[in-house]
Amino acid sequence: MTPYRLLFDRVLVHVDAERAHRVGFGALRAATPVLARRRPDRTRRTGSVQAMGLTLPGPLGLAAGFDKNAEGVDALAALGFSFVEVGTVTAQPQPGNPRPRLFRLPADRAVLNRMGFNNDGAQAVARRLAARQRRLDRRGGDGPQVVVGVNIGKTKVVPEDDEAAVLADYAASTRLLAPYADYLVVNVSSPNTPGLRDLQSTERLRPLLQEVRRHADEVRSDRVPLLVKIAPDLSDDDVLAVADLALELGLDGIVATNTTISRDGLRTDADEVARLGAGGLSGAPLRARALEVLRLLRGRVGPDLTIIGVGGISTAADARERLEAGATLLQGYTAFIYEGAGWPARVQRELASA
Repeated sequence: MTPYRLLFDRVLVHVDAERAHRVGFGALRAATPVLARRRPDRTRRTGSVQAMGLTLPGPLGLAAGFDKNAEGVDALAALGFSFVEVGTVTAQPQPGNPRPRLFRLPADRAVLNRMGFNNDGAQAVARRLAARQRRLDRRGGDGPQVVVGVNIGKTKVVPEDDEAAVLADYAASTRLLAPYADYLVVNVSSPNTPGLRDLQSTERLRPLLQEVRRHADEVRSDRVPLLVKIAPDLSDDDVLAVADLALELGLDGIVATNTTISRDGLRTDADEVARLGAGGLSGAPLRARALEVLRLLRGRVGPDLTIIGVGGISTAADARERLEAGATLLQGYTAFIYEGAGWPARVQRELASA
Protein backbone atom coordinates (compact mmCIF):
# COMPACT_ATOMS: atom_id res chain seq x y z
CA MET A 1 0.00 0.00 0.00
CA THR A 2 1.36 3.42 -0.97
CA PRO A 3 1.90 6.17 1.65
CA TYR A 4 -0.93 8.13 0.03
CA ARG A 5 -3.33 5.19 0.39
CA LEU A 6 -2.45 4.96 4.08
CA LEU A 7 -3.00 8.72 4.48
CA PHE A 8 -6.26 8.56 2.56
CA ASP A 9 -7.68 5.55 4.39
CA ARG A 10 -6.74 6.78 7.85
CA VAL A 11 -7.05 10.57 7.61
CA LEU A 12 -8.43 12.05 4.39
CA VAL A 13 -11.48 9.81 4.34
CA HIS A 14 -12.70 11.69 7.41
CA VAL A 15 -12.43 15.11 5.70
CA ASP A 16 -15.42 16.46 3.77
CA ALA A 17 -14.91 15.26 0.21
CA GLU A 18 -15.54 18.56 -1.55
CA ARG A 19 -13.34 20.48 0.86
CA ALA A 20 -10.56 17.92 0.40
CA HIS A 21 -10.86 18.28 -3.37
CA ARG A 22 -10.69 22.06 -3.20
CA VAL A 23 -7.64 22.10 -0.92
CA GLY A 24 -5.83 19.33 -2.74
CA PHE A 25 -6.45 20.80 -6.19
CA GLY A 26 -5.30 24.20 -4.96
CA ALA A 27 -2.05 22.71 -3.68
CA LEU A 28 -1.56 20.89 -6.96
CA ARG A 29 -1.99 24.08 -8.97
CA ALA A 30 0.46 25.91 -6.71
CA ALA A 31 3.03 23.17 -7.32
CA THR A 32 2.78 23.34 -11.12
CA PRO A 33 6.28 24.84 -11.72
CA VAL A 34 7.92 22.14 -9.59
CA LEU A 35 5.89 19.36 -11.16
CA ALA A 36 6.70 20.59 -14.66
CA ARG A 37 10.45 20.39 -13.96
CA ARG A 38 10.12 16.81 -12.69
CA ARG A 39 7.74 15.76 -15.42
CA PRO A 40 10.09 13.71 -17.65
CA ASP A 41 10.89 11.38 -14.75
CA ARG A 42 7.30 11.04 -13.62
CA THR A 43 5.48 10.44 -16.85
CA ARG A 44 7.19 7.82 -18.97
CA ARG A 45 4.33 7.05 -21.32
CA THR A 46 3.21 4.15 -23.43
CA GLY A 47 4.06 5.82 -26.72
CA SER A 48 1.94 8.10 -28.82
CA VAL A 49 -1.68 7.30 -29.63
CA GLN A 50 -3.56 8.52 -32.70
CA ALA A 51 -7.22 9.37 -32.17
CA MET A 52 -9.68 11.83 -33.71
CA GLY A 53 -6.92 13.26 -35.87
CA LEU A 54 -4.92 14.10 -32.74
CA THR A 55 -1.63 12.74 -31.46
CA LEU A 56 -1.68 12.02 -27.75
CA PRO A 57 1.41 11.06 -25.72
CA GLY A 58 -0.41 8.10 -24.14
CA PRO A 59 -3.87 6.58 -23.72
CA LEU A 60 -4.82 7.76 -20.21
CA GLY A 61 -6.60 11.04 -19.59
CA LEU A 62 -8.54 12.71 -16.81
CA ALA A 63 -12.32 12.57 -17.03
CA ALA A 64 -14.52 15.63 -16.82
CA GLY A 65 -15.63 16.69 -13.36
CA PHE A 66 -12.26 17.13 -11.69
CA ASP A 67 -11.15 20.38 -13.34
CA LYS A 68 -14.52 21.93 -14.01
CA ASN A 69 -13.20 25.40 -14.79
CA ALA A 70 -9.91 24.75 -16.63
CA GLU A 71 -7.86 25.96 -13.69
CA GLY A 72 -5.22 23.22 -13.50
CA VAL A 73 -4.70 21.68 -16.92
CA ASP A 74 -0.92 21.96 -16.89
CA ALA A 75 -0.59 20.73 -13.31
CA LEU A 76 -2.63 17.65 -14.19
CA ALA A 77 -0.58 17.09 -17.34
CA ALA A 78 2.57 17.22 -15.22
CA LEU A 79 1.27 14.31 -13.15
CA GLY A 80 1.11 12.10 -16.21
CA PHE A 81 -2.31 12.54 -17.80
CA SER A 82 -2.06 12.58 -21.60
CA PHE A 83 -5.24 14.57 -21.96
CA VAL A 84 -7.50 16.53 -19.64
CA GLU A 85 -11.22 16.96 -20.21
CA VAL A 86 -12.39 20.13 -18.49
CA GLY A 87 -15.95 20.81 -17.43
CA THR A 88 -18.76 20.08 -17.48
CA VAL A 89 -19.19 23.72 -18.55
CA THR A 90 -22.60 25.33 -19.01
CA ALA A 91 -23.47 28.45 -20.97
CA GLN A 92 -24.39 30.32 -17.79
CA PRO A 93 -22.44 30.19 -14.53
CA GLN A 94 -24.24 28.23 -11.84
CA PRO A 95 -23.55 27.19 -8.23
CA GLY A 96 -24.74 23.60 -8.57
CA ASN A 97 -26.77 21.69 -6.03
CA PRO A 98 -26.81 22.40 -2.29
CA ARG A 99 -24.01 20.98 -0.15
CA PRO A 100 -23.10 18.37 0.90
CA ARG A 101 -23.08 16.92 -2.60
CA LEU A 102 -19.91 14.82 -2.87
CA PHE A 103 -19.37 11.62 -0.87
CA ARG A 104 -16.87 8.79 -0.74
CA LEU A 105 -17.78 5.12 -0.34
CA PRO A 106 -14.39 3.71 0.69
CA ALA A 107 -15.59 0.12 1.06
CA ASP A 108 -16.52 0.21 -2.63
CA ARG A 109 -13.69 2.45 -3.84
CA ALA A 110 -16.46 4.66 -5.20
CA VAL A 111 -17.62 8.27 -5.18
CA LEU A 112 -21.20 9.51 -5.17
CA ASN A 113 -21.84 13.02 -6.44
CA ARG A 114 -24.76 15.27 -7.13
CA MET A 115 -22.71 18.36 -7.90
CA GLY A 116 -25.16 19.66 -10.50
CA PHE A 117 -22.71 21.14 -13.02
CA ASN A 118 -21.32 23.79 -10.67
CA ASN A 119 -19.00 25.91 -12.82
CA ASP A 120 -17.98 29.45 -13.72
CA GLY A 121 -19.82 29.45 -17.04
CA ALA A 122 -18.63 29.20 -20.63
CA GLN A 123 -17.44 32.79 -20.95
CA ALA A 124 -15.15 32.58 -17.91
CA VAL A 125 -13.76 29.18 -18.89
CA ALA A 126 -13.15 30.40 -22.45
CA ARG A 127 -11.17 33.35 -21.09
CA ARG A 128 -9.09 31.00 -18.96
CA LEU A 129 -8.34 28.67 -21.88
CA ALA A 130 -7.46 31.64 -24.09
CA ALA A 131 -5.04 32.97 -21.47
CA ARG A 132 -3.42 29.54 -21.19
CA GLN A 133 -3.00 29.39 -24.96
CA ARG A 134 -1.35 32.82 -24.96
CA ARG A 135 1.11 31.66 -22.29
CA LEU A 136 2.01 28.61 -24.35
CA ASP A 137 2.40 30.72 -27.48
CA ARG A 138 4.78 33.09 -25.67
CA ARG A 139 6.93 30.10 -24.72
CA GLY A 140 7.01 28.97 -28.32
CA GLY A 141 5.00 25.86 -27.57
CA ASP A 142 7.54 24.74 -24.97
CA GLY A 143 4.93 23.62 -22.47
CA PRO A 144 3.12 20.49 -21.39
CA GLN A 145 2.07 18.45 -24.40
CA VAL A 146 -1.47 17.71 -23.34
CA VAL A 147 -4.67 17.49 -25.31
CA VAL A 148 -7.51 19.54 -23.81
CA GLY A 149 -11.09 18.38 -24.23
CA VAL A 150 -14.06 20.53 -23.27
CA ASN A 151 -17.22 18.91 -21.94
CA ILE A 152 -20.40 20.99 -22.29
CA GLY A 153 -23.79 20.51 -20.64
CA LYS A 154 -27.19 22.14 -20.21
CA THR A 155 -27.68 25.10 -17.90
CA LYS A 156 -30.09 24.00 -15.18
CA VAL A 157 -32.51 26.94 -15.53
CA VAL A 158 -33.10 26.16 -19.21
CA PRO A 159 -36.35 24.14 -19.42
CA GLU A 160 -35.57 20.66 -20.67
CA ASP A 161 -38.87 20.50 -22.59
CA ASP A 162 -38.11 23.69 -24.55
CA GLU A 163 -36.12 22.26 -27.44
CA ALA A 164 -35.24 25.63 -28.95
CA ALA A 165 -33.92 26.90 -25.62
CA VAL A 166 -31.85 23.76 -25.07
CA LEU A 167 -30.32 24.03 -28.53
CA ALA A 168 -29.54 27.71 -27.98
CA ASP A 169 -27.95 26.93 -24.62
CA TYR A 170 -25.57 24.32 -26.02
CA ALA A 171 -24.90 26.54 -29.05
CA ALA A 172 -23.82 29.41 -26.79
CA SER A 173 -21.32 27.18 -24.99
CA THR A 174 -20.06 25.80 -28.28
CA ARG A 175 -19.39 29.19 -29.81
CA LEU A 176 -17.44 30.34 -26.77
CA LEU A 177 -15.45 27.17 -26.10
CA ALA A 178 -14.89 25.43 -29.43
CA PRO A 179 -12.07 27.82 -30.43
CA TYR A 180 -9.97 26.52 -27.51
CA ALA A 181 -10.90 22.83 -27.50
CA ASP A 182 -8.85 20.01 -28.98
CA TYR A 183 -12.12 18.09 -28.87
CA LEU A 184 -15.68 18.76 -27.67
CA VAL A 185 -17.93 16.43 -25.69
CA VAL A 186 -21.70 16.89 -25.49
CA ASN A 187 -22.78 15.71 -22.05
CA VAL A 188 -26.37 14.48 -21.98
CA SER A 189 -25.83 11.80 -19.36
CA SER A 190 -25.29 13.32 -15.94
CA PRO A 191 -28.04 12.26 -13.51
CA ASN A 192 -27.76 15.53 -11.56
CA THR A 193 -29.48 17.97 -13.92
CA PRO A 194 -33.24 17.35 -14.11
CA GLY A 195 -34.31 16.04 -17.50
CA LEU A 196 -30.82 15.96 -18.95
CA ARG A 197 -30.75 12.21 -19.60
CA ASP A 198 -33.93 12.54 -21.66
CA LEU A 199 -31.71 14.18 -24.28
CA GLN A 200 -30.08 10.78 -24.91
CA SER A 201 -33.09 9.63 -26.93
CA THR A 202 -32.08 9.76 -30.56
CA GLU A 203 -35.02 12.05 -31.38
CA ARG A 204 -33.66 14.69 -28.99
CA LEU A 205 -29.98 13.94 -29.48
CA ARG A 206 -29.86 14.19 -33.28
CA PRO A 207 -30.80 17.90 -33.57
CA LEU A 208 -28.66 18.75 -30.54
CA LEU A 209 -25.52 17.20 -32.00
CA GLN A 210 -26.25 18.75 -35.39
CA GLU A 211 -26.59 22.18 -33.77
CA VAL A 212 -23.33 21.85 -31.85
CA ARG A 213 -21.55 20.66 -35.00
CA ARG A 214 -22.87 23.62 -37.00
CA HIS A 215 -21.80 26.23 -34.46
CA ALA A 216 -18.41 24.63 -33.90
CA ASP A 217 -17.76 24.75 -37.64
CA GLU A 218 -18.76 28.43 -37.75
CA VAL A 219 -16.18 29.48 -35.14
CA ARG A 220 -13.30 27.23 -36.26
CA SER A 221 -11.37 27.26 -39.51
CA ASP A 222 -10.50 23.61 -38.88
CA ARG A 223 -12.78 20.80 -37.73
CA VAL A 224 -12.89 20.21 -33.98
CA PRO A 225 -13.65 16.57 -33.10
CA LEU A 226 -17.11 16.08 -31.55
CA LEU A 227 -18.10 13.29 -29.16
CA VAL A 228 -21.13 12.44 -27.04
CA LYS A 229 -21.00 11.08 -23.49
CA ILE A 230 -23.58 8.45 -22.57
CA ALA A 231 -24.88 6.89 -19.37
CA PRO A 232 -24.25 3.29 -18.33
CA ASP A 233 -27.92 3.03 -17.37
CA LEU A 234 -29.13 3.05 -20.98
CA SER A 235 -30.59 -0.23 -22.17
CA ASP A 236 -28.46 -2.20 -24.60
CA ASP A 237 -30.86 -1.25 -27.42
CA ASP A 238 -30.48 2.44 -26.59
CA VAL A 239 -26.69 2.13 -26.49
CA LEU A 240 -26.80 0.64 -29.97
CA ALA A 241 -29.16 3.41 -31.14
CA VAL A 242 -26.64 6.03 -30.00
CA ALA A 243 -23.91 4.12 -31.82
CA ASP A 244 -25.97 4.16 -35.01
CA LEU A 245 -26.61 7.89 -34.59
CA ALA A 246 -22.90 8.56 -34.11
CA LEU A 247 -22.20 6.83 -37.42
CA GLU A 248 -25.09 8.60 -39.16
CA LEU A 249 -23.92 12.06 -38.07
CA GLY A 250 -20.24 11.43 -38.55
CA LEU A 251 -19.34 11.99 -34.92
CA ASP A 252 -15.70 11.51 -33.98
CA GLY A 253 -16.37 9.41 -30.92
CA ILE A 254 -18.33 8.33 -27.87
CA VAL A 255 -17.36 8.63 -24.21
CA ALA A 256 -18.53 5.49 -22.40
CA THR A 257 -19.62 5.97 -19.70
CA ASN A 258 -20.84 8.58 -17.24
CA THR A 259 -21.81 7.83 -13.63
CA THR A 260 -24.61 5.40 -12.74
CA ILE A 261 -27.76 5.80 -10.67
CA SER A 262 -27.65 2.09 -9.82
CA ARG A 263 -26.80 1.06 -6.26
CA ASP A 264 -26.63 -2.68 -6.93
CA GLY A 265 -23.94 -4.82 -5.35
CA LEU A 266 -22.41 -2.23 -3.05
CA ARG A 267 -20.45 -3.27 0.04
CA THR A 268 -21.37 -0.06 1.83
CA ASP A 269 -24.27 -0.52 4.24
CA ALA A 270 -27.59 0.04 2.45
CA ASP A 271 -28.83 2.44 5.14
CA GLU A 272 -25.71 4.56 4.72
CA VAL A 273 -26.14 4.61 0.94
CA ALA A 274 -29.78 5.65 1.36
CA ARG A 275 -28.76 8.40 3.79
CA LEU A 276 -26.35 9.86 1.24
CA GLY A 277 -29.24 10.27 -1.18
CA ALA A 278 -29.41 10.80 -4.93
CA GLY A 279 -26.51 11.22 -7.29
CA GLY A 280 -24.25 9.50 -9.76
CA LEU A 281 -21.94 6.72 -8.62
CA SER A 282 -18.44 6.38 -10.06
CA GLY A 283 -15.52 4.09 -9.40
CA ALA A 284 -15.10 0.35 -9.06
CA PRO A 285 -18.85 -0.55 -8.98
CA LEU A 286 -19.19 0.90 -12.49
CA ARG A 287 -16.45 -1.26 -14.02
CA ALA A 288 -18.50 -4.21 -15.27
CA ARG A 289 -21.29 -2.21 -16.92
CA ALA A 290 -18.89 0.32 -18.46
CA LEU A 291 -17.00 -2.57 -19.99
CA GLU A 292 -20.23 -4.09 -21.34
CA VAL A 293 -21.24 -0.79 -22.93
CA LEU A 294 -17.80 -0.42 -24.49
CA ARG A 295 -18.02 -3.87 -26.06
CA LEU A 296 -21.52 -3.16 -27.39
CA LEU A 297 -20.36 0.09 -28.95
CA ARG A 298 -17.23 -1.31 -30.53
CA GLY A 299 -19.14 -4.22 -31.99
CA ARG A 300 -21.61 -1.80 -33.55
CA VAL A 301 -19.40 1.02 -34.83
CA GLY A 302 -16.46 -1.00 -36.13
CA PRO A 303 -12.78 -0.26 -35.61
CA ASP A 304 -12.48 3.37 -36.65
CA LEU A 305 -14.69 5.47 -34.36
CA THR A 306 -12.93 6.69 -31.22
CA ILE A 307 -14.32 5.30 -27.99
CA ILE A 308 -13.07 6.74 -24.71
CA GLY A 309 -13.45 4.09 -22.03
CA VAL A 310 -14.19 5.45 -18.58
CA GLY A 311 -15.73 4.03 -15.43
CA GLY A 312 -14.08 1.82 -12.83
CA ILE A 313 -10.54 1.88 -14.21
CA SER A 314 -8.33 1.51 -11.14
CA THR A 315 -5.27 -0.49 -12.20
CA ALA A 316 -3.12 -1.04 -15.26
CA ALA A 317 -4.88 -4.41 -15.62
CA ASP A 318 -8.24 -2.60 -15.76
CA ALA A 319 -6.81 -0.21 -18.34
CA ARG A 320 -5.42 -3.05 -20.44
CA GLU A 321 -8.75 -4.88 -20.31
CA ARG A 322 -10.54 -1.79 -21.58
CA LEU A 323 -8.05 -1.31 -24.42
CA GLU A 324 -8.35 -4.96 -25.42
CA ALA A 325 -12.15 -4.60 -25.44
CA GLY A 326 -11.90 -1.83 -28.00
CA ALA A 327 -11.28 1.45 -26.20
CA THR A 328 -9.17 3.91 -28.16
CA LEU A 329 -8.43 6.07 -25.13
CA LEU A 330 -9.08 5.83 -21.39
CA GLN A 331 -10.14 8.20 -18.66
CA GLY A 332 -9.97 8.00 -14.89
CA TYR A 333 -11.29 10.09 -12.04
CA THR A 334 -12.27 8.14 -8.95
CA ALA A 335 -9.08 6.06 -8.84
CA PHE A 336 -7.10 9.31 -9.00
CA ILE A 337 -8.88 10.43 -5.84
CA TYR A 338 -8.25 7.17 -4.02
CA GLU A 339 -4.71 6.51 -5.27
CA GLY A 340 -3.27 10.01 -5.33
CA ALA A 341 -1.03 12.11 -7.55
CA GLY A 342 1.25 9.25 -8.56
CA TRP A 343 -1.58 7.20 -10.03
CA PRO A 344 -1.67 8.41 -13.66
CA ALA A 345 2.08 8.13 -14.25
CA ARG A 346 2.15 4.73 -12.56
CA VAL A 347 -0.63 3.34 -14.76
CA GLN A 348 1.01 4.72 -17.88
CA ARG A 349 4.37 3.14 -16.93
CA GLU A 350 2.78 -0.23 -16.17
CA LEU A 351 0.97 -0.20 -19.50
CA ALA A 352 4.26 0.58 -21.23
CA SER A 353 6.02 -2.32 -19.54
CA ALA A 354 3.35 -4.91 -20.42
